[in-house]
Amino acid sequence: MDPVVLFQRAAGGAVDVAAQVRPDQMALRTPCTEWDVAALLAHMQGGPGYLLAAVGVDSQADDRYEAAVARCVGALRAPGALDRTCLSPAGFAWSVAEATAGTAMDQLVHTWDLAVAIGGDRKLDPEIVDAIVAMFLPQMPEIGRQAGFVGPEVAVAANASAQDRLLAAMGRHP
Repeated sequence: MDPVVLFQRAAGGAVDVAAQVRPDQMALRTPCTEWDVAALLAHMQGGPGYLLAAVGVDSQADDRYEAAVARCVGALRAPGALDRTCLSPAGFAWSVAEATAGTAMDQLVHTWDLAVAIGGDRKLDPEIVDAIVAMFLPQMPEIGRQAGFVGPEVAVAANASAQDRLLAAMGRHP
């Protein structure tokens, strides 16, 4: 799947769930044990900023999440943008195309985290889940564990859904 489409759909789902958060839910705990809802939202909103910086576009401090995602998608569609390189959160160089897919994975998994925290719908877009699983399992979660930002893998049944396998690989209890 085109990494820009992957990011756009994953981040679009994240924006939809973020729009459901009420002010009284900001201090709720999330499956990311070090973050409450407010901190998780701040992290999620940083995804478009990371990609904008990777393609040499300044993010705007007043951009709302949805607007930042739209600006990011536009910047990623510029000729040559996906061919650039940037530094991954784990400290290695990768193409902006790879960073875009990786950020889509981050947005997708954190969408589930946010939905769990606020009692929302935990079902993720199955087409996006399948694309992320095909691209990143089992290597990327292990790289994240070595870098210290992905928790230990959780065991799931051999016949677990792709969503549950992804979440378990990323240290979640689906």
